[in-house]
Amino acid sequence: MIGQLAQRLSVLWPGPGRGKAARARKARTGADALPVRLSNRTYAGTQPVAVRELGFDQPLLWVVVTILAWGLVMVFSASIALPDNPRFANYAQHHFVLRHGIFIVIGLVAGILAFQVPMRSWELWAPWMFAASLLLLVVVLIPSVGSMVNGARRWIPLGMLSFQPSELAKLAVLIYAADYMVRKMEVKERFFKAVAPMAVALAVVGMLLLAQPDMGAFMVIAVIAMGILFLGGVNARMFFLIATVVVAAFAVMVMMSEWRRERIFAYLDPFAEEHVLGKGYQLSHSLIAFGRGEIFGVGLGGSVEKLHWLPEAHTDFLLAVIGEEFGLVGVLALIALFLWLTRRIMLIGRQAIALDKVFAGLVAQGVGLWIGFQAFINIGVNLGALPTKGLTLPLMSYGGSAILMNLVALAIVLRVDFENRQLMKGGRP
Repeated sequence: MIGQLAQRLSVLWPGPGRGKAARARKARTGADALPVRLSNRTYAGTQPVAVRELGFDQPLLWVVVTILAWGLVMVFSASIALPDNPRFANYAQHHFVLRHGIFIVIGLVAGILAFQVPMRSWELWAPWMFAASLLLLVVVLIPSVGSMVNGARRWIPLGMLSFQPSELAKLAVLIYAADYMVRKMEVKERFFKAVAPMAVALAVVGMLLLAQPDMGAFMVIAVIAMGILFLGGVNARMFFLIATVVVAAFAVMVMMSEWRRERIFAYLDPFAEEHVLGKGYQLSHSLIAFGRGEIFGVGLGGSVEKLHWLPEAHTDFLLAVIGEEFGLVGVLALIALFLWLTRRIMLIGRQAIALDKVFAGLVAQGVGLWIGFQAFINIGVNLGALPTKGLTLPLMSYGGSAILMNLVALAIVLRVDFENRQLMKGGRP
């Protein structure tokens, strides 16, 4: 009896020697190790791991870096033979990839700066950004200021670089629409007070873009604005009415423009005799590139279509070169990356709205719509599923203004995620 009592006391209050042994065993098995018994096996607890708080969504950042790096490699591959063309005879072999790399560096620096700006400041700047974008869309139409390329006046020369105001307009309209919906939240069920002013602003932007002409950018901006109105809680009947009007307006614009009609007919049958050397030339060679790529592709650098057969291989039709060199596997991997990226951005926006940060949430979801819709259009055009339209592949195609504004927009999304995490930890963004 006394022996049993002494044994129990030794367990509860071990002596000096036994205490050291117990502490040693505890250190080996883990300070908070709890054995768990499942069926006939006992699993001891593992060593505790220090949890490191992440200030922002690192997987999102690494996916963006992956797409940027792949795009840099593909721009080099698609443009390496361009100096052989008399049109680019004065360009060095590495001209386009070096400029694309410079654009990425500038975009990353601008993104780091944009990340430092609180979402409250973006909300205060929204009207001024929208006004500045309208001013630049007017300035680019002045013949002595805007430069004409392939029949379109879309760029403002800035020394060695050129700036495309329509890319800034995408971000400006996005932020303005999010701010507008927050201000009109109480009257969002009333058409003339909630929707009509935004429709007028969108119409002004559309007229300036169509004067360049840049119907592709106007289409993206219209989808961004309509998507934010819908996500902001505008009545569904009003939304579908607006969507019907916008689709009808685009249909009228296509029917009233002869060269746009020819693009539609060429899209329906690009290999027809009257189209294959005309409006269907790019699409037909894009489809040939995908056909050559088959399942696994011909290998990096092995594309034949980029050798002066496929026009704009380093910009609008970069995906065709990817399809030829990496095959179906490469195209599916790229689509998966964009799907993951778009879904992740939308989830960050939804989380912000759940935390009662409506403006930040709508901005993030607007960026998701922008990246996802533009990637969808570019992929569809390259695959022949959609009519040919001059829209680049986000984060990958050659183009300084597009890369710059894409990275700034994604930096704002990371800022939204950063402020979400600060709120969930009990702090203030």
